[in-house]
Amino acid sequence: MNDKQIKRTSKFLSLILRHRPEVIGIELDENGWANIDELIQKMNAKDANVNLDILHTVVATNNKKRFTFNDDQTKIRASQGHSIGVDLDLTPQTPPTILYHGTAQQFVDNIQQQGLKKMNRQHVHLSADLATASQVGQRHGKLFIFEVAAAQMEQDGFTFYLSENGVWLTEAVPARYLSVFK
Repeated sequence: MNDKQIKRTSKFLSLILRHRPEVIGIELDENGWANIDELIQKMNAKDANVNLDILHTVVATNNKKRFTFNDDQTKIRASQGHSIGVDLDLTPQTPPTILYHGTAQQFVDNIQQQGLKKMNRQHVHLSADLATASQVGQRHGKLFIFEVAAAQMEQDGFTFYLSENGVWLTEAVPARYLSVFK
């Protein structure tokens, strides 16, 4: 299996497990889990050429750790980033004092006025480190990084969650908690 096949499979899994399971005719359970046997069968019906070994490779090698297996490895789900309603059964966590949000320069004015919104996702995604925030922000244009006063937000009543792949999640970040990273 080559890198191109792994990347193609990972993108297809993201589409199915985060946004549009109906593309292959499956339903995720309330926690976002898909039965692996059904997933493989229906992905292959769409010419995906996937088997259990390929899924294991995609899960193990995905640099963002986007996917996870359940304990007995009969199900798979996306760790976060859903635009469909799923309950990831996350427990509120105390965030670091500062978190980061990488974005593109073209969105800065709007964010400074309106804050960070979840848009079509279930949560706003934040990073504990600059490298991850930079990687995320560079995908959409010239990089810009905001610092998020996460500890102050929590003190003010906002709830934070930590996804299985280390992404910090919250409902929204009002502009007053944002500052420009220097």
